[in-house]
Amino acid sequence: MNRLRLYDFLPSGNGYKIRLLLIQLGVPFERIDINILAGESRTSEFLNKSPNGKIPVLEIEPNRYLAESNAILIHLAEGTEFLPYDRFLRAQVFQWLFFEQYSHEPFIATSRFWISILKRGKEYQEELKSKQEKGYAALQVMEDHLRSHSFFVGERYTIADIALFAYTHVADEGDFDLGEFPSIQAWLERVKSQPRYIPIDDKLEFINQN
Repeated sequence: MNRLRLYDFLPSGNGYKIRLLLIQLGVPFERIDINILAGESRTSEFLNKSPNGKIPVLEIEPNRYLAESNAILIHLAEGTEFLPYDRFLRAQVFQWLFFEQYSHEPFIATSRFWISILKRGKEYQEELKSKQEKGYAALQVMEDHLRSHSFFVGERYTIADIALFAYTHVADEGDFDLGEFPSIQAWLERVKSQPRYIPIDDKLEFINQN
Protein backbone atom coordinates (compact mmCIF):
# COMPACT_ATOMS: atom_id res chain seq x y z
CA MET A 1 0.00 0.00 0.00
CA ASN A 2 1.31 3.45 -0.93
CA ARG A 3 2.02 5.80 1.94
CA LEU A 4 0.11 9.06 1.67
CA ARG A 5 2.20 12.17 1.15
CA LEU A 6 0.94 15.48 2.53
CA TYR A 7 2.34 18.69 1.08
CA ASP A 8 1.89 21.09 3.92
CA PHE A 9 2.87 24.36 5.64
CA LEU A 10 3.00 23.87 9.40
CA PRO A 11 1.25 27.11 10.51
CA SER A 12 -1.62 26.53 8.07
CA GLY A 13 -4.98 25.70 9.60
CA ASN A 14 -6.01 24.08 6.33
CA GLY A 15 -3.00 21.77 6.49
CA TYR A 16 -3.62 21.15 10.19
CA LYS A 17 -7.10 19.81 9.43
CA ILE A 18 -5.57 17.03 7.38
CA ARG A 19 -2.77 16.24 9.84
CA LEU A 20 -5.25 16.03 12.71
CA LEU A 21 -7.63 13.71 10.86
CA LEU A 22 -4.84 11.44 9.60
CA ILE A 23 -3.43 11.08 13.11
CA GLN A 24 -6.87 10.43 14.58
CA LEU A 25 -7.53 7.83 11.89
CA GLY A 26 -4.19 6.19 12.62
CA VAL A 27 -3.16 6.47 8.97
CA PRO A 28 0.60 6.71 8.35
CA PHE A 29 1.73 9.49 6.05
CA GLU A 30 4.75 11.45 4.97
CA ARG A 31 4.63 15.19 5.57
CA ILE A 32 6.50 17.37 3.08
CA ASP A 33 6.92 20.96 4.14
CA ILE A 34 6.17 23.61 1.51
CA ASN A 35 7.27 27.07 2.62
CA ILE A 36 4.64 29.27 1.04
CA LEU A 37 6.40 32.39 2.33
CA ALA A 38 9.44 31.49 0.23
CA GLY A 39 7.38 30.90 -2.90
CA GLU A 40 7.70 27.12 -2.81
CA SER A 41 4.01 26.71 -3.69
CA ARG A 42 4.52 28.69 -6.90
CA THR A 43 7.22 26.55 -8.50
CA SER A 44 6.41 24.68 -11.69
CA GLU A 45 7.02 21.40 -9.87
CA PHE A 46 4.44 22.19 -7.21
CA LEU A 47 1.96 23.71 -9.67
CA ASN A 48 1.95 20.39 -11.50
CA LYS A 49 0.58 18.89 -8.27
CA SER A 50 -1.72 21.78 -7.36
CA PRO A 51 -2.57 24.10 -10.27
CA ASN A 52 -4.07 26.60 -7.82
CA GLY A 53 -0.71 26.84 -6.07
CA LYS A 54 -2.06 26.26 -2.60
CA ILE A 55 -1.49 23.81 0.21
CA PRO A 56 -2.50 21.33 1.45
CA VAL A 57 -2.21 18.75 -1.29
CA LEU A 58 -2.53 15.04 -0.61
CA GLU A 59 -0.72 12.60 -2.87
CA ILE A 60 -2.96 9.55 -2.65
CA GLU A 61 -0.75 7.41 -4.85
CA PRO A 62 2.10 8.28 -7.21
CA ASN A 63 1.09 11.21 -9.42
CA ARG A 64 -2.49 11.26 -8.10
CA TYR A 65 -3.17 14.42 -6.13
CA LEU A 66 -6.10 15.91 -4.27
CA ALA A 67 -6.25 19.58 -3.26
CA GLU A 68 -8.68 21.72 -1.20
CA SER A 69 -8.60 20.88 2.50
CA ASN A 70 -12.27 20.08 2.96
CA ALA A 71 -12.35 17.86 -0.13
CA ILE A 72 -9.39 15.99 1.35
CA LEU A 73 -11.25 15.66 4.67
CA ILE A 74 -14.25 14.12 2.91
CA HIS A 75 -12.05 11.71 0.96
CA LEU A 76 -10.23 10.52 4.07
CA ALA A 77 -13.35 10.33 6.24
CA GLU A 78 -15.43 8.20 3.85
CA GLY A 79 -16.43 4.99 5.58
CA THR A 80 -15.25 6.16 9.01
CA GLU A 81 -16.90 7.50 12.15
CA PHE A 82 -15.85 11.01 11.13
CA LEU A 83 -18.45 11.23 8.34
CA PRO A 84 -22.02 10.06 8.98
CA TYR A 85 -23.66 7.51 6.69
CA ASP A 86 -27.14 9.05 7.08
CA ARG A 87 -27.82 11.29 4.07
CA PHE A 88 -29.21 14.21 6.01
CA LEU A 89 -26.43 14.16 8.59
CA ARG A 90 -23.84 13.96 5.78
CA ALA A 91 -25.47 16.96 4.14
CA GLN A 92 -25.25 18.83 7.44
CA VAL A 93 -21.53 18.05 7.62
CA PHE A 94 -21.12 19.44 4.09
CA GLN A 95 -23.19 22.48 5.10
CA TRP A 96 -20.69 23.33 7.85
CA LEU A 97 -17.72 22.62 5.56
CA PHE A 98 -19.11 25.11 3.04
CA PHE A 99 -19.81 27.60 5.84
CA GLU A 100 -16.22 27.25 7.05
CA GLN A 101 -14.73 28.00 3.64
CA TYR A 102 -17.14 30.79 2.64
CA SER A 103 -18.18 32.56 5.86
CA HIS A 104 -15.43 31.72 8.36
CA GLU A 105 -11.98 31.02 6.88
CA PRO A 106 -11.77 34.10 4.59
CA PHE A 107 -12.07 36.39 7.60
CA ILE A 108 -10.61 34.61 10.61
CA ALA A 109 -7.81 32.77 8.81
CA THR A 110 -6.84 35.72 6.62
CA SER A 111 -6.64 38.04 9.63
CA ARG A 112 -4.36 35.56 11.38
CA PHE A 113 -2.19 35.22 8.29
CA TRP A 114 -1.70 38.97 7.92
CA ILE A 115 -1.12 39.63 11.63
CA SER A 116 0.72 36.60 12.98
CA ILE A 117 2.38 34.95 9.99
CA LEU A 118 3.23 37.82 7.66
CA LYS A 119 3.59 40.25 10.62
CA ARG A 120 2.04 42.99 8.48
CA GLY A 121 -1.14 43.82 10.36
CA LYS A 122 -0.44 47.56 10.33
CA GLU A 123 -0.44 47.54 6.54
CA TYR A 124 -3.90 45.96 6.42
CA GLN A 125 -5.71 47.99 9.07
CA GLU A 126 -8.65 49.01 6.88
CA GLU A 127 -9.10 45.52 5.43
CA LEU A 128 -8.88 44.00 8.91
CA LYS A 129 -11.84 46.08 10.10
CA SER A 130 -14.05 44.37 7.52
CA LYS A 131 -12.53 40.98 8.32
CA GLN A 132 -13.28 41.49 12.01
CA GLU A 133 -16.94 42.31 11.43
CA LYS A 134 -17.56 39.30 9.21
CA GLY A 135 -15.40 36.99 11.32
CA TYR A 136 -17.35 37.84 14.46
CA ALA A 137 -20.58 37.24 12.55
CA ALA A 138 -19.36 33.72 11.72
CA LEU A 139 -18.36 33.10 15.33
CA GLN A 140 -21.82 34.18 16.45
CA VAL A 141 -23.43 31.64 14.11
CA MET A 142 -21.24 28.96 15.68
CA GLU A 143 -21.97 30.16 19.22
CA ASP A 144 -25.73 30.10 18.62
CA HIS A 145 -25.52 26.53 17.32
CA LEU A 146 -23.25 25.27 20.07
CA ARG A 147 -25.46 26.61 22.85
CA SER A 148 -27.64 23.55 22.33
CA HIS A 149 -25.22 21.10 20.70
CA SER A 150 -22.04 19.41 21.90
CA PHE A 151 -20.68 19.12 18.35
CA PHE A 152 -21.79 20.49 15.01
CA VAL A 153 -23.55 17.44 13.58
CA GLY A 154 -25.38 14.55 15.20
CA GLU A 155 -23.97 15.22 18.69
CA ARG A 156 -20.71 13.54 17.72
CA TYR A 157 -17.26 14.60 16.60
CA THR A 158 -16.99 14.75 12.80
CA ILE A 159 -14.93 16.45 10.12
CA ALA A 160 -17.28 19.42 10.50
CA ASP A 161 -15.71 19.98 13.92
CA ILE A 162 -12.19 19.46 12.58
CA ALA A 163 -12.73 21.97 9.79
CA LEU A 164 -14.11 24.66 12.08
CA PHE A 165 -11.70 23.97 14.91
CA ALA A 166 -8.60 24.52 12.79
CA TYR A 167 -8.82 28.29 12.59
CA THR A 168 -11.22 28.98 15.46
CA HIS A 169 -8.84 27.72 18.12
CA VAL A 170 -6.14 30.16 16.91
CA ALA A 171 -8.54 33.03 16.21
CA ASP A 172 -6.78 35.12 18.85
CA GLU A 173 -3.75 35.19 16.54
CA GLY A 174 -5.93 37.24 14.19
CA ASP A 175 -7.01 39.54 17.04
CA PHE A 176 -10.37 37.86 17.59
CA ASP A 177 -11.49 37.71 21.22
CA LEU A 178 -13.38 34.52 22.08
CA GLY A 179 -14.22 35.79 25.55
CA GLU A 180 -17.83 36.49 24.55
CA PHE A 181 -18.34 33.01 23.12
CA PRO A 182 -18.52 30.57 26.05
CA SER A 183 -20.15 27.80 24.01
CA ILE A 184 -17.34 27.95 21.47
CA GLN A 185 -14.77 27.85 24.25
CA ALA A 186 -16.39 24.75 25.76
CA TRP A 187 -16.52 23.09 22.34
CA LEU A 188 -12.84 23.83 21.75
CA GLU A 189 -12.03 21.92 24.94
CA ARG A 190 -14.20 18.99 23.82
CA VAL A 191 -12.28 18.82 20.54
CA LYS A 192 -8.95 18.94 22.37
CA SER A 193 -10.07 16.02 24.54
CA GLN A 194 -10.61 13.74 21.54
CA PRO A 195 -8.33 10.69 21.20
CA ARG A 196 -5.05 11.31 19.36
CA TYR A 197 -5.47 15.05 19.41
CA ILE A 198 -2.38 16.99 18.29
CA PRO A 199 -1.75 20.76 18.46
CA ILE A 200 -1.31 22.78 15.30
CA ASP A 201 2.43 23.28 15.86
CA ASP A 202 3.20 19.59 16.35
CA LYS A 203 5.98 18.86 13.86
CA LEU A 204 5.22 15.14 13.93
CA GLU A 205 8.86 14.20 14.17
CA PHE A 206 7.97 10.51 14.27
CA ILE A 207 6.71 10.68 10.69
CA ASN A 208 9.28 10.17 7.96
CA GLN A 209 9.68 13.47 6.14
CA ASN A 210 12.57 12.42 3.89
